[in-house]
Amino acid sequence: MNYKRSIIITGGAGFIGSHVVRLFVNKYPDYHIINLDKLTYAGNLANLKDIEDKPNYTFVKGDICDFPLINRLLPEYHVDGIIHLAAESHVDRSIKDPFTFAHTNVMGTLTLLQACKLYWESLPEGYEGKRFYHISTDEVYGALDITHPEGIESPFTTKASSEHHHAYGTQFFTEETKYQPHSPYSASKASSDHFVRAFHDTYGLPTIVTNCSNNYGPYQFPEKLIPLFINNIRHHKPLPVYGEGLNVRDWLYVEDHARAIDLIFHQGQIANTYNIGGFNEWKNIDIVKLLIKTTDRLLGRKENEDLSLITHVTDRKGHDLRYAIDSRKLQRELGWEPSLQFEEGIEKTVLWYLDHQDWMDNVTSGDYQKYYENMYGNR
Repeated sequence: MNYKRSIIITGGAGFIGSHVVRLFVNKYPDYHIINLDKLTYAGNLANLKDIEDKPNYTFVKGDICDFPLINRLLPEYHVDGIIHLAAESHVDRSIKDPFTFAHTNVMGTLTLLQACKLYWESLPEGYEGKRFYHISTDEVYGALDITHPEGIESPFTTKASSEHHHAYGTQFFTEETKYQPHSPYSASKASSDHFVRAFHDTYGLPTIVTNCSNNYGPYQFPEKLIPLFINNIRHHKPLPVYGEGLNVRDWLYVEDHARAIDLIFHQGQIANTYNIGGFNEWKNIDIVKLLIKTTDRLLGRKENEDLSLITHVTDRKGHDLRYAIDSRKLQRELGWEPSLQFEEGIEKTVLWYLDHQDWMDNVTSGDYQKYYENMYGNR
């Protein structure tokens, strides 16, 4: 079949990537979607069972740092678009092993950039109709102060606004905010962002960068706060909260992020940066209490039965105090905004994990990795 577009989505078996792959495969049957994933611990093809047999979907097990592989895939599939999500992303792991984060996040991005440059420049039309879309994080901006501990009315309004819709300060990350990464993870993402922009400025490669706030929702690997705590509440295990739990994050439902990626890939301006956020700031301790309240209710337990599971642990090294994204450029230029109130999104998320305990057990046991090693080998 002659497809209208051929797009490689890197990291498509991961949390955010699987939602993007599913959206594109289902929404664009005339696009060929190639999911390139190394299937590290965070990649799980069970996330995509519902679309694995679609005719416009292809999975390739591979490493974004494998230059010969990328050089082969681009002409083989006539790739005209890259949506680059593959990354090592867990801050705690980056503190223990910064080399892996630098290798994957920096050299992997550079490998993709150089391969696209060489392939697209070899075509008669050159860069026309091509797009390299790099997904980054709000953590590259550093940290914001909390100037209003109890929260103030947020300056942002969306259809997803709720009673909780407030901010913990008057400063927000914009697309012009200076980079000040504080962890090996955010430093590696900042470096990869710089390479993406440099390839546009030096070679004219058609690039776009987005920086997104914390995502939550189905299929998130349970080292992250929300799925980890839902599972721990279910099994009456401790809920380890860093420090006093006063760190503030801006939360976005993963399907809203996928919609934003779709919109930006098709309509975003080349060489632009777009911030994607939920207009939705929460202190960690308040999220934990909401998770306890919601999970206990859905499990038929007494209200707040599991509050005693909260355990305060030594704070993370270099733990940024507050992240808050100003997404008004994306809202103004492309008309995107979040669709769900946080409480509604949390309800959907808790229900999903409670209804998919087999998926959770398979991930936490590591059985899924053994399965893929047998199927694809350890290459």
